[in-house]
Amino acid sequence: MELNDVARALSVAASAPSAHNAQPWRVIVIDDREVIEKLLDEMGREWERDLAADGHPPWKIDAIVRESKRRTLRAALVIVVCLCMEDMDAYPDERRQGYEYFMAVQSVAAFIENLLLALHAMGYGACWRCGPLFARDAVRRVLSIPPHIDPQALVEVGMPGGTRPKSRKSLSEIAYRNSWGVPL
Repeated sequence: MELNDVARALSVAASAPSAHNAQPWRVIVIDDREVIEKLLDEMGREWERDLAADGHPPWKIDAIVRESKRRTLRAALVIVVCLCMEDMDAYPDERRQGYEYFMAVQSVAAFIENLLLALHAMGYGACWRCGPLFARDAVRRVLSIPPHIDPQALVEVGMPGGTRPKSRKSLSEIAYRNSWGVPL
């Protein structure tokens, strides 16, 4: 995987729409295998604690975390996508500030979707994973991310393949006309 290709895909992703044109996304491209492994190990430790608190037995926790790590290590590189509120509007009340945060999350999601589409158009495979949401402290610690930046996702990038086809919901299950529940 060429870093020039990653830069081109990121340029396409950066054309995503964003609330107030604030472009609240920031990324860290990781192609160093040692850094990827350290990140996955640290995230795995936080996940293990969560799974144990959920009551899963140790053998199952180990299997879940090990399989997740194995999947990610198949990627040539990973991109950690973060949210930055610096250029978003600020409000004195919690309600509107919460909406502002939601708009930033939606903007980052649009960026990630553009990134996935750009990588696909270039012939790469990519998978959007949300593990950083559950292990923000680990991600911040390993990648030296400042506390005001929120890790949102990890995008695995490599050659396509190994995906299982999943059925998709029919249009009648997701789209309505004029009112909820009225078929399109």
